[in-house]
Amino acid sequence: MTQDELKKAAACAALDYIADASIVGVGTGSTVNHFIDALASRRDRILGAVSSSEASTRRLRAHGIEVFDLNGIETLPVYVDGADEIDGHFAMIKGGGGALTREKIVAAVSGRFICICDASKRVDVLGRFPLPVEVIPMACSHVARELRQLGGEPRLRKDFVTDNGNLILDVHGLAITDPADMETRINQIVGVVTNGLFARRGADVLLLAGANGVERLAPRQEAVSAALHATKS
Repeated sequence: MTQDELKKAAACAALDYIADASIVGVGTGSTVNHFIDALASRRDRILGAVSSSEASTRRLRAHGIEVFDLNGIETLPVYVDGADEIDGHFAMIKGGGGALTREKIVAAVSGRFICICDASKRVDVLGRFPLPVEVIPMACSHVARELRQLGGEPRLRKDFVTDNGNLILDVHGLAITDPADMETRINQIVGVVTNGLFARRGADVLLLAGANGVERLAPRQEAVSAALHATKS
């Protein structure tokens, strides 16, 4: 299967987690586009969606799916989104598409985060994919200096402005061994809106598409598998 076919397989598997008469949290990106297209087959069974980006909003509405303002929603049972990288504890790097702030907001209010990925996104240590950091424009140089102090090399994403009117610094060269700590440290830099580490609110379920189909994994399953492997070794 091609990578795009794997993305589609993971996206379609997420439909199993969508309850009738519910509002669905929807992320952003190429894998999520497949999920939106698949969700269209359920549009008469769901109430609608909350979207994490203007791009996803346009795609949802093109399929006739109503998009709700998050401020008007009391409960959001499920959020479906992809990841640029995900580790064994289901911490992620997200934001390759630049929607990290809205993605983080929707994930924070959702009861369950379903991550849909192809197998190439699994890593032992986060950081091979550059970490996106959304910054207030006037603070860009200051934030870049602070990020260098943390050991990374920030590069301004050229010709790009977020849906919130801010800039993105993509931080190269980080080996993120403690994602939750790094997430907090970067967010404490004055001028940072948020960063693309999803560690303090990671995924609850990972749908990982590979050559043998779609694996359905949860953090506890990963821990059990690791323990069994250690015992056999």
